[in-house]
Amino acid sequence: MAKKTLKDKLSKSQQLILVDFHADWCAPCQTLAKVVQETLHELKAPIELMKINIDQNKQAALSFSVRSIPHLILFKKGKIVWQKGGLITKRELEKALKGFV
Repeated sequence: MAKKTLKDKLSKSQQLILVDFHADWCAPCQTLAKVVQETLHELKAPIELMKINIDQNKQAALSFSVRSIPHLILFKKGKIVWQKGGLITKRELEKALKGFV
């Protein structure tokens, strides 16, 4: 996904969007992906998940200053409302997301 397209989608969306910056070779990213999926399923919250592979979308990662992965950014109406780099527990993610739904 191109940088402009990503930013356009984020700014036009009225719902929360959780962007997961990852790479296929990143083991912690694979662990976090499971945590994110389980948490979003259990919360049943109207949060859209977007996965951005940084190897295929270097510009998107650069435009949001993602310097390490895994990295999660939560957007609301195009604005960053929460972000976290590195692994996060399911409990921590649930607590963070509940504050926005």
